[in-house]
Amino acid sequence: MAKECSNTGCSKESCEGCPSREKQGKPDFHVDLNPDSSIAHVIGIVSGKGGVGKSMVTASLANQKAKEGFRVGILDADITGPSIPKMYGLKGPANVDDRGVYPMETENGIKVMSINLLLPGEEEPVIWRGPIIANTAKQFWTDVVWGELDYLFVDMPPGTGDVPLTIFQSLPVDGVVIVSSPQDLVRMIVMKAYKMAQMMNIPVLGIVENYSYLVCPDCGKKLSVFGESHIDEIAAELGVPVLGKMPIHPEYAALVDQGKFAQVENEDIAKIDL
Repeated sequence: MAKECSNTGCSKESCEGCPSREKQGKPDFHVDLNPDSSIAHVIGIVSGKGGVGKSMVTASLANQKAKEGFRVGILDADITGPSIPKMYGLKGPANVDDRGVYPMETENGIKVMSINLLLPGEEEPVIWRGPIIANTAKQFWTDVVWGELDYLFVDMPPGTGDVPLTIFQSLPVDGVVIVSSPQDLVRMIVMKAYKMAQMMNIPVLGIVENYSYLVCPDCGKKLSVFGESHIDEIAAELGVPVLGKMPIHPEYAALVDQGKFAQVENEDIAKIDL
């Protein structure tokens, strides 16, 4: 039986958040998965800033796991800047019935849910305040009929705001992959993402560096377009592995524009074991 509050005149409702109640243990904010779904592993893809290619890494990891024969899904939690449906050539509306919302499926069998699959058009802006955006991301867990999945990759919005906080508190995240790029700000960017995961007790599985270099199409020389990489030193300092270094692939960008990312086999991260 739970210990009664020592404060007199307290009701059950007024005890919520009370220091005496906090001593009984930390509150659990996890929400229930849709009853028609079963998901073995939840992996978050995060970064301390935008523009480093989180969606590219998310989709590449999903493609690789699908190629290995796993049942894979992508939860596009970047509500105000969704890009996953465009990458795979998916257009809504997604099907909805009394059981919930059904994800759409890519050419290579990956289940995808994104706000762009629920809007009237893919170019419609989402002009919502933070709490509504965060709650929408949470509903992609509670209200979407994912079925049985081995891996669900969560494409996070950049930074450490409402949505990452809600995802980390509400979903059983097994670990995160931090995405970065070889720029001067890289240490600060990685540290922000790392410290947030640490504060939320989420394991950091490793770091993927995107835009590491460009291979000259004429001579084959590696060109450090965004500066020399320091990711190995930073990873060693944090005690986490470097999972991969992805060069700039113009052919991948072309496939993204065509909505054909399902055809991409990203060998730069093929050896990542999640």
